[in-house]
Amino acid sequence: MIHEPYAPRAVRCLDVWATDGWRLKVYGIAYRGGTRRPELIEAAKLQAASSLPRPATSGGRYGVGFLGIHDGRDANLVFVDWWADENELHHKVFLSPSSDPRRLRPTGPSELTACVWDLAVIGLERDAWVKAVVRQPSGTNLDRYLATQMCGQG
Repeated sequence: MIHEPYAPRAVRCLDVWATDGWRLKVYGIAYRGGTRRPELIEAAKLQAASSLPRPATSGGRYGVGFLGIHDGRDANLVFVDWWADENELHHKVFLSPSSDPRRLRPTGPSELTACVWDLAVIGLERDAWVKAVVRQPSGTNLDRYLATQMCGQG
């Protein structure tokens, strides 16, 4: 049952955030064009910082990825993604109640991975990775990857 018809949501790359050797593009998505609450952004960055493997550039990791912060209708969804082993995306998802954005918890195996708006970001990130890294015979261009960002509607 559809409770509300699909409508695009504003997606903004808020910044490229550096933490403990990692560089992550930070995306904000908000229900009905609302603002991304600062307390959710802060909680998402804390969760990401504690979830990323260490060190950033070991074990096939490149030290780059993205952080999605979705201030949603009924809940908040945060996803932390990083690239490894040439073509693999690692993905962790956290949820919090809309009324308590700081109370993020990991999703379980039977819970969602992403919603349609989050998939717009993930799709763009896949394409950016292919163009900047996988198709480059001379090696990776991580700065080009980080410069390719989504700003618009998803």
